[in-house]
Amino acid sequence: MAKLNKKKGLGRGLDALIPQIIHMNDVEEKISDNVVELININSIYPNKNQPRKDFEKEALLELAESIKKHGIIQPVIALKKDDGYMIIAGERRWRAAREAKLTEIPCIVKNYDEKKLIEVALIENIQREDLNIIEEALAYKYIIDKYEIKQDQLAEALGKSRPHVANTMRLLQLYGPVLDMIREGRISAGQGRALLAIKDESKQYELSLKIEQEQLNVRQVELLVKSLVSPEEAKKEKVKKEKDFLTKDIENSLKQILGTKVNIVKGNKRGKIEIEYYSEEEFERILEVLQSSH
Repeated sequence: MAKLNKKKGLGRGLDALIPQIIHMNDVEEKISDNVVELININSIYPNKNQPRKDFEKEALLELAESIKKHGIIQPVIALKKDDGYMIIAGERRWRAAREAKLTEIPCIVKNYDEKKLIEVALIENIQREDLNIIEEALAYKYIIDKYEIKQDQLAEALGKSRPHVANTMRLLQLYGPVLDMIREGRISAGQGRALLAIKDESKQYELSLKIEQEQLNVRQVELLVKSLVSPEEAKKEKVKKEKDFLTKDIENSLKQILGTKVNIVKGNKRGKIEIEYYSEEEFERILEVLQSSH
């Protein structure tokens, strides 16, 4: 188990939170203790509760080509059911084997009970970093709901920051078709988070399409959302930016006159001009410049 922990940095925190989970590296390190069977590929099917839902087509085809040349080196792990064999781990290998037109694949048949199936698939994917951002969010939600733990506990156990876990899970508040667009890589998670301020689902989706079509960056999306949610605030921000440009121009003019850095701090009705100096001699020089301007 030490080898995998060093690779992914999970530590033993997850074991403390979910002590009954059977980790995939435990299974893999004990493969020699299990019987590998050749099973008809048509008798094998995916676990519907597997957190990973998307499999990149190009990567599958590459794996299929490798399987044609070298076979399946690591067996699929499956559970014997009345209607066949349900995959616990190795769905990607099974899919690639079907692409390679294999009729049989090597399997290790396990006897996990139903309670452990999701946990095994979940931990395998989180540890191997196979989940996209939406699957990751759903995986976090599953663990938090099932084991009644807090986000900071899960974050510490996974070696991730609490804001990462929280921001990832926030995406689940988005409208379903918008989540699909993030899952498919058509818009980013950052763009999706900016859309959370839009409560109307149809408007969320409309903006998602606009983001995709116009290739807007996250900052542009944030400004667009702000103009819809708080038009007055967005207008003030625009005016403020224009004033900032003028202020910067004045600062540069004063800098040239005084020969030192000048900072103008503007408030609603009052402000101040800060003139920097770094020695008594420079202070006196600036005073002379100011006095000579009279």
